Amino acid sequence: MAEPQPKPYVPLTCHGHSRPVPHLSFSPLENEDYYMISACKDGNPMLRDGQTGDWIGTFLGHKGAVWQARLSPDAATAATASADFTAKVWDTHTGELLYILQHDHIVRAIAYPFDNSAMLATGGFEKKLRIFDLQEQKPVSSPASANPGVVTPVTIETSKAFEIGEGTHTEPIKFIVWAKDPNVIITASGSTLRWFDLPSRSCVREIRLDGEIKSCELVYLADAFSSPSDIGGGLPVLAVAAGKTAYFWGGNRADDELKEMTLPHGIASVALDLKGRKVVVGEEPGTWARVYSWDGAREIDVHKGHHGPIWSIAFSPDGNLYATGSEDGTIKMWKNCEGFYGLWRGTAE
Repeated sequence: MAEPQPKPYVPLTCHGHSRPVPHLSFSPLENEDYYMISACKDGNPMLRDGQTGDWIGTFLGHKGAVWQARLSPDAATAATASADFTAKVWDTHTGELLYILQHDHIVRAIAYPFDNSAMLATGGFEKKLRIFDLQEQKPVSSPASANPGVVTPVTIETSKAFEIGEGTHTEPIKFIVWAKDPNVIITASGSTLRWFDLPSRSCVREIRLDGEIKSCELVYLADAFSSPSDIGGGLPVLAVAAGKTAYFWGGNRADDELKEMTLPHGIASVALDLKGRKVVVGEEPGTWARVYSWDGAREIDVHKGHHGPIWSIAFSPDGNLYATGSEDGTIKMWKNCEGFYGLWRGTAE
C-alpha cells in the first residue's frame, strides 16, 4: 500500500529585503501570539507577525550587513549582530534603539539566555565570547519639555563585558546558543563546537565536526505544546549542520548526544520538528529544503521555491509552521499542521 503523500500547502512568501537573509528566528509564545525577526545583508532587520509573516517594522540604524537577529525571551527587545562592528538592542514596540554594544570587528553571533532578557552574549571576528549585562546601564527618555519620549541609546564598550574562555577561539564565532541551563553557553567556530561553563568562564567540552558549521540553533516548543514524548523528552534540542551531517544534542546543558544524521548532500541549515519527528534541511549546493524522517532518515518531502541557498530554518514556538531564509532575499513560511492556520485556508490545487 502506497504511503500517503504530504498535502501540498502553498508557502507564504515574505518580501521586503533587498539582499540575502542569513538568519531568522521566532519569539517565544505569548497569549497564542509570536513574532519573527530576520537579519539581512541590506542592514535592515525586520520584525513580522509570526503566524502570517505580515511586516510590523524595520529597525533602522546599522551601517553594515546584519548577520543575526533574535528576540528576547519577553519579546520586548530585539538584538542584532552586524558587520558595522556593533551589536544593537531595540525596543520591539517603538522600534527605538536602546543599546549600542561596541566591538572592534564584525559581530556575527548574538544570543539571549533562555529566560533572561537583560543579558546578551556576542561573538564574531574578534574570536571572543562576551556577556553584556544590560541592567548596569539603562536608556534615558528625554524630558517632556524637550523631545518627549525620545530615548537616548546607551553605548557599552567591550571593556564593560565579561569575556568567557579567553584565548579559546582560533576562528570567528559564527553562532552562539544559550542552553536551558543558564550556566552553559555553546559556540560554533569553524568546524568546532564548544561548551562553556559561565561560573568558571572556561571551556568544558570541545568537539570537531564533519566540516565547517553552517547552522547551530536551539530548537524548542512553548510549554503548552511540549510533552515528554517529543524528541528530547520535552527539553530543547541543539541542532547543528556541518558538512553532510546534522547533529543533535539534548538535555538541560544541550550536551547529551541524541543522533547524527549523514545525508547524501551538503547541509546549509537544519531545523527539527520535535513533535512531528521530522528534520528539515537546506541542501548545499542547491536551493531546496528537504524533509527527512527523524526515525530512519528517509526523505519524505521536498520544498521548492527559493532561488538561492537556504541559510536559516526556524520552527514557530507552537510547531505549526517553519520559516526559511534564503540568499535570494526572501523568507518563505511553510505550514506544518492540519486544518486552518494563519493565512492558510486549504491546500494547493
